[in-house]
Amino acid sequence: MNYWLIKSEPEKYSWEKFNKDGRTFWDGVRNYAARNNMRAMKEGDLAFFYHSNEGKEIVGIAKVVKEAYQDPTTDDTNWVVVEFSPVEALKKTVTLAQIKAEPMLSEIQLVRQGRLSVSAVKPEEFDKILEMSR
Repeated sequence: MNYWLIKSEPEKYSWEKFNKDGRTFWDGVRNYAARNNMRAMKEGDLAFFYHSNEGKEIVGIAKVVKEAYQDPTTDDTNWVVVEFSPVEALKKTVTLAQIKAEPMLSEIQLVRQGRLSVSAVKPEEFDKILEMSR
């Protein structure tokens, strides 16, 4: 299993809206590194759901329910979407400030490549963030 982090501005698409929808495809990704991460996702992989801009915190866990396919919002075949469903909200959100303050997370892509909207998370990073959320 692989682990990921997906970012969304809560005023555009929040964790609450995601839970209400029950399933969504992640579209609008126009960065090659983020797109390559989406292409690498496999059904069953888990992803942290991160509120960017406002809040700057991990709020929940999502699961890949459909692997990458052509983004239906564009005719450009360079871009893909992945479908996710919510798994659970974190008991306690984990903020970007908390992540930056944790030495074990100093190499996480969220910190090293902060503008990347879809990033990989190492298993030990995933476990540490889960620990911080309890």
